[in-house]
Amino acid sequence: MNLKQPEAIVLKRPSQLKKYVTIALVIIILWGSARFANFSLIDIIENFHQAGRLLKQMFGKPAWNYAPKVIPPLLETIQMAIVSSLLGAIVAFPLALLASSNFTENKVINQITRFILNIFRTIPSMVLASLFVAIFGSGNFAGVAALFIFSFGLISKLLYESIEAIDQGQVEAIVSLGGNKLTVLRYGIVPQILPQFISYTLYTFEVNVRAAAVLGYVGAGGIGQFYERAYAFRYFDRVGIIVIITFVTVLIIDFISSQIRKGLV
Repeated sequence: MNLKQPEAIVLKRPSQLKKYVTIALVIIILWGSARFANFSLIDIIENFHQAGRLLKQMFGKPAWNYAPKVIPPLLETIQMAIVSSLLGAIVAFPLALLASSNFTENKVINQITRFILNIFRTIPSMVLASLFVAIFGSGNFAGVAALFIFSFGLISKLLYESIEAIDQGQVEAIVSLGGNKLTVLRYGIVPQILPQFISYTLYTFEVNVRAAAVLGYVGAGGIGQFYERAYAFRYFDRVGIIVIITFVTVLIIDFISSQIRKGLV
C-alpha cells in the first residue's frame, strides 16, 4: 500500500516594505525636527571644548565654603514642594471623583471636569510661576501657587483613572445592601485607591522638588534664585556647589519616595 507523502509547507517570507517605510519615516521626522529646531552636531563638536572648560570651572574646584549658604534656600525649596503637593492632593481627590464616570454618572460634569484638569495640566509650571511672580511679586508664594496648580492637575488625572479601574464587585455589593454614595465612597472606593493615591502624591512631590529648584530662576523663591544670581555674576564655582547639593538632595528624596511607593503598591 503506497502512502502519499504530505506536501511540504512553504512559508512565505513577510514583506519588509513596512519596516523600511517606518524607518524612513522616523529618519525624515528626526531630520525635519532637527532642521526646525536649528540643531547641529557640527556646532556641538566645535563648542565641545567650551563645555569642558565650563564644567571644569563648575566642578573642578567647587566653592565648598559656600555650601552653608545653600542649605536654607534648599530647605525652602523642599518646603515649597511639600506644601504644594499636599494642597494639590487635597483638591485633587474631589475633582477626581467628579471626573470618574463610575462614581459621577453625569457625563456633562465628567467632561467639564476633565477639560478643566487638562487645561491646568498642560500649562508648564515655569509659565505659571512667571505669571504669579508678575501678579504677586517674587517670593515663595508664587512658586507654591504654580506647583499647586500643577500638582492637583497631575494627581487628579492619575487618580480618576484609578477610580475607573477599581473592582466594581465591591461597589455593587454595597449598593445592593442599600448603601448610598458616601457609603460606596468610604467602603468601596477609598480602600481600593488609597495606596495609589498616596503613591501619586509622593511621585508628585518628587517632581515638585525638581521643579521648585528651577522656579526660583524666574523669581519664585527657593534655591533657583541663588543659582540665577551665581550664574549672572559668573560665579561658576558657586553654581557647581549648588548643582552638587541639589543633585544629591533630589537623589535622596527620590530613593526614599520610591521605596515608600514600592511598599504601597
